[in-house]
Amino acid sequence: MNTMKVNNAKSHFVAVASIAAELSAVMEVAKEISLAAANAKAIAFRAGEKAKGFQPITDFINELAKETIELVNDINQHAFRLYQLTVNEHRMSGAYYKFEQVAQNSTKMHYASSLTKPLNRAKINMLECRKEFNQSLSRLLEQLAEVMHPARAARVIAANSRIEASQAGEYLQGLQAVAESVDHAAQVIHEKVQKCRSALSVINLDS
Repeated sequence: MNTMKVNNAKSHFVAVASIAAELSAVMEVAKEISLAAANAKAIAFRAGEKAKGFQPITDFINELAKETIELVNDINQHAFRLYQLTVNEHRMSGAYYKFEQVAQNSTKMHYASSLTKPLNRAKINMLECRKEFNQSLSRLLEQLAEVMHPARAARVIAANSRIEASQAGEYLQGLQAVAESVDHAAQVIHEKVQKCRSALSVINLDS
């Protein structure tokens, strides 16, 4: 396999590995949002009428956390599959290019024609794996875009939380802290997902 193909394979491994690290961070942040929802619910319960408008917001925060965790779990499984396909494509490409080199060096040999069938099979296997990889890559990019939706929603909820918290009297500080926590988590999720998408952008098996 030539140097360009080796470098491409390395970049694919690095990209998929970096996604796993970023997704791990997203999962931790999603769990923080869930914890923030539990804290908010406890504060709102103690505040009673003073935080009446905040109580339904805690349910929204909790739902967002659950949705994010489910999405990240799905993406993690898909990323693992992408890693497996990266390994398979690397092996199949290697097998094909070795067959091709042997065939080119054996054109004048009496057994040269016997190499045609395994060479074609190796090429078909490589192209099929490459096709599946690209399909999996496209789906993963779609899933990463889906994670951005709850992150955007979390920022809107955080803004509404600040408004409701301002009317909670002595519970203002506690509820404001919840709002800030949700807003920060949304920003981190956005940042991590963008890094995942950037990592994937280096992959192009058709080049």
